[in-house]
Amino acid sequence: MRLVTSFTLFNDAVGMRISITYSEIDAETGTVISDNNRIDRLITDTKQINTVNTMKKSAQAFVDALEG
Repeated sequence: MRLVTSFTLFNDAVGMRISITYSEIDAETGTVISDNNRIDRLITDTKQINTVNTMKKSAQAFVDALEG
């Protein structure tokens, strides 16, 4: 099985991109087959872009609430 271990969302010259890191694990034994694998994809689905933008607004609110 593949297990997502992290992901990052960012804008670049071609659009909204997601970078995903994952591990492959043997489902029967729990043994890690491979670790720190990475894929990158462009996000083109409007609903997904709206979800990302909502998360970015939430992140900005956290930053805006910092004191100092």
